[in-house]
Amino acid sequence: MDIITIDEYIATFPTEIQERMQTLRKTIKEAAPKATEKISWEMPTFVLHGNLVHFAGFKNHIGFYPAPSAIEAFKDELSAYKNAKGSVQFPHTKPIPYELVSRIVKFRVDENTRFAQEKAKKK
Repeated sequence: MDIITIDEYIATFPTEIQERMQTLRKTIKEAAPKATEKISWEMPTFVLHGNLVHFAGFKNHIGFYPAPSAIEAFKDELSAYKNAKGSVQFPHTKPIPYELVSRIVKFRVDENTRFAQEKAKKK
């Protein structure tokens, strides 16, 4: 069965991981209230003028994908976590830094909004 909603996606994980993902989802929604939700690349995705952020559950962590620009902008604060060009891993053994996630999402909202405005001006 293909997963079509974020609720269906989250329901495939153990209860304690579901709770972490629901809180992460709520944090993202609060930071980007105009964003819409969908499943993209088989991951929960928030969209506002294009893809904003994604997250995904794994056995040992939750992956958060806010784009390379956000990882770079918050690299000092994310240094406590394993990260790569466009992703960061929040291990299940540590609390998720929801306040930091909120600031990262707001950064991405500003970035995507700015890109959309610049693109509209060029038309």
